[in-house]
Amino acid sequence: MSSAEIADSSVSPPAKKRKLGSKTTTPEMANNEASGSSHTADIDEGLYSRQLYVLGHDAMRRMASSDVLISGLGGLGVEIAKNVILGGVKSVTLHDEIVCTIRDLSSQFYFSESDIGKNRADACCKQLSELNNYVPTRSYTGPLTEDFIKKFSVVVLTASTRAEQLCISEITHANGISLIVADTRGLFAQVFCDFGDTFTVVDTNGEPTVSAMIADISRDKEGVVTCIDDTRHGMEDGDYVTFSEVQGMTELNNCNPIKIKVLGPYTFSIGDTSSYSKYERGGIASQVKMPKELHFKSLKESLQNPEFVVTDYAKFDHPQQLHLAFTALHKFVEKHGRVPKPWNADDAAEFVSLAKSIAVDGSNDNEFNTSLLDTFAKVSAGDLNPINATVGGIVAQEVMKACSGKFHPIYQWLYFDAIECLPTDCNEITEELAAPTGSRYDGQIAVFGKEFQKKIAALKYFIVGAGAIGCELLKNFAMMGLGTDGRIFVTDMDLIEKSNLNRQFLFRPQNVQQPKSATAAKAIAKMNPEINITAHENRVGPETENVYDDDFFENLDGVANALDNVDARIYMDRRCVYYRKPLLESGTLGTKGNTQVVIPFLSESYSSSQDPPEKSIPICTLKNFPNAIEHTLQWARDNFEGLFKQCAENASQYLTDPDFLERTLKLPGVQPLEVLESVKAALVDERPKTFEDCITWARHHWQDQYSNQIKQLLYNFPPEQLTSTGQLFWSGPKRCPEPLDFDVNNPLHLDYIVAGANLKATVYGIPTNRDRKYIAEIVNKIEVPEFVPKSGVKIAVTDSQMAMNGNNVDLDRVTQLKEELPSVSELCGLRLTPLEFEKDDDTNFHMDFIVAASNLRAANYKIPAADRHKSKLIAGKIIPAIATTTSVVAGLVCLELFKLTRSMKSLAPFKNGFVNLALPFFGFSEPIEAPKMEYCGNEWTLWDRFEVEGEMTLNEFLQYFKERHNLEITMLSQGVCMLYSFFMAKAKAQERLGLTMSEVVKRVSKKRIEPHVKALVFELCCNDADGNDVEVPYVKYNLC
Repeated sequence: MSSAEIADSSVSPPAKKRKLGSKTTTPEMANNEASGSSHTADIDEGLYSRQLYVLGHDAMRRMASSDVLISGLGGLGVEIAKNVILGGVKSVTLHDEIVCTIRDLSSQFYFSESDIGKNRADACCKQLSELNNYVPTRSYTGPLTEDFIKKFSVVVLTASTRAEQLCISEITHANGISLIVADTRGLFAQVFCDFGDTFTVVDTNGEPTVSAMIADISRDKEGVVTCIDDTRHGMEDGDYVTFSEVQGMTELNNCNPIKIKVLGPYTFSIGDTSSYSKYERGGIASQVKMPKELHFKSLKESLQNPEFVVTDYAKFDHPQQLHLAFTALHKFVEKHGRVPKPWNADDAAEFVSLAKSIAVDGSNDNEFNTSLLDTFAKVSAGDLNPINATVGGIVAQEVMKACSGKFHPIYQWLYFDAIECLPTDCNEITEELAAPTGSRYDGQIAVFGKEFQKKIAALKYFIVGAGAIGCELLKNFAMMGLGTDGRIFVTDMDLIEKSNLNRQFLFRPQNVQQPKSATAAKAIAKMNPEINITAHENRVGPETENVYDDDFFENLDGVANALDNVDARIYMDRRCVYYRKPLLESGTLGTKGNTQVVIPFLSESYSSSQDPPEKSIPICTLKNFPNAIEHTLQWARDNFEGLFKQCAENASQYLTDPDFLERTLKLPGVQPLEVLESVKAALVDERPKTFEDCITWARHHWQDQYSNQIKQLLYNFPPEQLTSTGQLFWSGPKRCPEPLDFDVNNPLHLDYIVAGANLKATVYGIPTNRDRKYIAEIVNKIEVPEFVPKSGVKIAVTDSQMAMNGNNVDLDRVTQLKEELPSVSELCGLRLTPLEFEKDDDTNFHMDFIVAASNLRAANYKIPAADRHKSKLIAGKIIPAIATTTSVVAGLVCLELFKLTRSMKSLAPFKNGFVNLALPFFGFSEPIEAPKMEYCGNEWTLWDRFEVEGEMTLNEFLQYFKERHNLEITMLSQGVCMLYSFFMAKAKAQERLGLTMSEVVKRVSKKRIEPHVKALVFELCCNDADGNDVEVPYVKYNLC
């Protein structure tokens, strides 16, 4: 019996509130029946939004006209089908002529025991078809004839014979049909791609194109382009560029793409420019993606002359060896009608002998790796879910490449293995231990043996996050049998959104607005009824340490992170270091994915290294000198926060908090003035009473932002103004703006008024109005005063100037504002609702405002506008995501879990991984060893600490370290509280020395110690006996 619990210990509310009365409907999309026409309607951006940022609209449209055949619906076939269906092709046909057995349940997550004896394609068709209502999915159980194969754009073969592969390859290659052959055998996998004689890749890497602002172009036989030194141009040798906005050398503007040679980070050459006009100023060089033609060999030819994609550079000889191994396996099966028996020495010896004879016949010059082929034979009967998940993601991405031409295909063979999962001494696994038991885990037992299966079953693991990676991990854990005698805990405080359905495959449209963790737990309990799982809806953090306390962590065997933010990752990493538990960390960004395994006492932790912070946009650039759409979008987002959130929050606090004014006046710098001005604007100057008032406010605000402020800027800095060095002020990164004239018939102008007025109304609880005609009529009646630029207005050109200007606080103005604010009683129960930016709700006007505000500012500065899709990506800080990468990453994580379960005595078997399916690239490295430090001759790492048994007084604590460790404590802290320091006032120190440590903590922090806290953590600064400052571990102070 399964144990799927929804825990009652959820202590923090979901991050997103349920939308009352919301209904999930399946929108009308395109007519994409398998026999019908290609897509005619737009792509459902609500569903596919995260994937669209990976593939783009053009690639998605090409996919939506592709019919895909997937043959073989075992564990690998179902992984491929799941990812392809989620991706959104025109149709998927599932083919199989084999019936389901108990062994298939090792990794085929859509089979149950009731499906045993049924055709495999028929048994899983219904559940696969539910993944995406836009992709008609049907099963086919007949033979693969030539006429049938010709109906498809892409054919995928899994677990097929070599004869079948060669026969079908002839048909596909001759008819321009893409063929992918994939197979997994225990810890080994094979992928082959043939996309035809001529295949065009429209974008080889999927990276966004870059552009650079030009400082100079030489007239020469080898013209050199010099870019302004704000940022590197970011281009590579062989890239192509075109030009725009060049003054002087205008021949380059809108030219055909020119191949470049990179000379340095700020320079590149573009060929002969000697006949062109002299360069004057300005210009942008923009990278252009050029198509690449590939010519694939047929399977028959490629078997004899293989070309490999290397998946692990530490195993450079493995592809050639595994190419031979899979060929030998086909021969073995032809002879015996079965694969070698698990860990059977006789079968393995015969297999190796067969492989040697093939190598000799094929005149293979490579050194023969007997040990590798022996291992291959012994585990080839295995069927491992993590291997299928990894390879299923890789193959599904190849299907999408074949359909769309987006990203570089595998050319042409890819071999993958994870033999590090086996013990160093393989004699530990005997034929008897690996023999079938008649259970659903026989595919895994065939590789690792039944004793190892018992270890997996007994594990207790905590999965943090039930999003895309979380869903995949839960599915993998269920298939592996993890927690059948132990337990899986999963937590996620989020509710399911429509945009999740494209890659979080445990959820369906009817689950929208339901909790992720509980829904996912129910789904995997159906996949494996033996699993024990408890679902929480908690955020992990200090506020839930009463739930995830010492008892909880000490009973765990490990943690798997499936998080989407760095702060939560760092928090969980620190908890795992404190409790000395292994951590499986992973993340994705489009087609890129990474995995990291943290092994107690051996490896560094996740927090040991961090990415550099994102480069921020200077405030002056945002405020007055934007030169890219990213700048205008950030400005628009800041506007939204200021107008509809911050102002309303300040005003609400004024209305509800009696101490608000007193607290505001104590704020540093110009903040008191800014806050009080925003309160007065919200409650007096810009307070609307009717929707017409909201329209009037929006119209005046438009005038101020896009006309008046620009006129003032140009008054201060006229277009032809020169700097002190004689250069044009408006040059380089500074684009000279022009004010806009409002035109009610311009849709963009009216978009701003409609969105702004409705957002203003929402803040004040005024009924909204979407009638554009009505709003336009009101706008036409509004009198807008003529603006005259003022002299004496200071406009900062740099952030340092702005900081200096901001230090001058007008205290009289602060006093005046304080007096002008109406009393709360005068406002007659007014309530304001601050707006939290929500990018995925297309009815709330949030993105409407951002897009209009940004594109109007772009028009001011002659920056190319961005459509809603691109604007949402940048302003919403969306992480592009696709199901294929998630599948690969979760599979790799679970391979590391096998290793953790076996042993944590050496770093040698473990691998951190980085993949980029677009290239494709695979890189693996041994985890970095935990850095060693030293104090007083004692070596320590981040995993070490001082364990001190309490209670003792502060004085006893100081003496304990002096006598026991020869350390003089100079500073002692707990969290953000300084408990003791050598420079502390004598009276204060004397007062604390006699108190117990827990009492000192309570007094200094002014907080009680919660009942669940069994130990306190102290950080120390110490001197050794010679008075030298030494770095030491932290202290775990156990409370009695």
